[in-house]
Amino acid sequence: MPNGPIGLPSIIAGIVGILVGIIIMVIAGKIGLDRSREKSQNILDEANSKAETAIRQANLDGKQQVYEMKLQAEKDIKSQREKIQQTENKLVRREDSINFREENLVKKENKINEKEKLADSKLANVSKMEEELQKRIDNQVVELERIANISQDEAKKELMDIIEKRTQKEIATYLHDQQEEAEAKASDVARNIVALAIQRYSQEETIERTVSTVTLPSEEMKGRIIGREGRNIKAIEQATGVDLIIDDTPDIITVSCFDPIRREIARQSLEILMKDGRIQPGRIEEVVEKVTKELDETILKIGNDAIFQLGIGKMNKELVKLLGRMRFRYSYGQNGLEHSMEVATFAGMMAAELGLNQGLAKRAGLLHDIGKALDFEQEGSHVELGVKVAKKYGENDIVVNSIAAHHGDTEPIDIIANLVAAADTLSAARPGARYESMEGYINRLESLEKIASGFEGVEKAFAIQAGREVRVLVEPEKVDDIAMVKIAHDIREKIENDMTYPGQVKVTLIREVRVQELAK
Repeated sequence: MPNGPIGLPSIIAGIVGILVGIIIMVIAGKIGLDRSREKSQNILDEANSKAETAIRQANLDGKQQVYEMKLQAEKDIKSQREKIQQTENKLVRREDSINFREENLVKKENKINEKEKLADSKLANVSKMEEELQKRIDNQVVELERIANISQDEAKKELMDIIEKRTQKEIATYLHDQQEEAEAKASDVARNIVALAIQRYSQEETIERTVSTVTLPSEEMKGRIIGREGRNIKAIEQATGVDLIIDDTPDIITVSCFDPIRREIARQSLEILMKDGRIQPGRIEEVVEKVTKELDETILKIGNDAIFQLGIGKMNKELVKLLGRMRFRYSYGQNGLEHSMEVATFAGMMAAELGLNQGLAKRAGLLHDIGKALDFEQEGSHVELGVKVAKKYGENDIVVNSIAAHHGDTEPIDIIANLVAAADTLSAARPGARYESMEGYINRLESLEKIASGFEGVEKAFAIQAGREVRVLVEPEKVDDIAMVKIAHDIREKIENDMTYPGQVKVTLIREVRVQELAK
């Protein structure tokens, strides 16, 4: 209790102090607020002043830019007006020029019309003059016929006969001169090229002939091949498609078939069966099937080997097979594939000497007889079949033409076709390359003599040198030296068109005049 009065004044004093502090803070805050308001007002006034200044400056800048743009626009408009004025001036000048040309054209057209009228007038006069001239000519012809006592047609015929005789002599003389000139220029070059090609190519003179017989180890083997009641030989013939001829000839069986492939299959099958000793229908079919499959592979290998040996590029597989089949095809005893390779080699050598495409010439030479791989099983000549198959497998046009032209059936389109034809003749005509039956040989000689004897003025004709030359004796009273050239030319053409022969045929005409007197 004694401390109560003393604590109250202290509390009051504390409250009063707090109130005083609050009042002081309020007064100080009011004073700061007023100062802030004043400062803010100053800042606002300054900003407004700057804004007005910026607006005035922007107005001035805008007016300046508008003025400058106006000046630039006026300059551009002035420039465009000047260009338009220049264009208008050019158009006016062009219009004047066109008007001037039009006037000149009108004048020229008028002159042309005048010239046409003048030409029509002259043409009419010329027509009248032609009519008058024709009348005079007709009158002169009538008068000439009366004086000469010969008709106009007869006079024409007589004149044509005279002209024909003179023309024949001129043609014969021309042919003779051209032939001598061509021979003088080309003979040495051609002879050197062909001789070089033959010299560089070496080939055996004798080659394998067609195998048509199979040698047996003993006579007892014939019976085994025939079999009980002929079942074995029937099985072989049925499986291979050939005819087996078994006669009294000792230790030999003849295989007969037009198809060389089937004949080869039969030959190989017989040799395997004889070595194996098991000859029965089941075994025969098994061996024939095996040989056929192996022969197909062999044929493809033979074709590829030929292409590789000649250095020819890629070739269609079917053409390669046909080349392999040519290995079993013979013509006059000459192997088809060997002959084709010879032709390819000769043609390639001659093409190289002449600066031509050697690879293309070899390809054409190798394929020139490709139709012979098909002519024994399809209709048509080997030339037609060869052209067909070459086109089918996309061969070059020059190759196709070489196949078509190597026997003269078609005109060559390139010198390579001529080289292939020459190489074909070289390969077929070289010694030992081919043989010919006696009957065909005699018929060929008779045909040569018959053709040569069929011309007017020929007295006798003789085929000599195995048909490689025909000598013709002419009647000296009917045939002079100039006419002999024409007759020789005609005989050569007829032989080329009507006959088939290996190599070349030389035509020699002989005109002999004999004067004889008897002294008594």
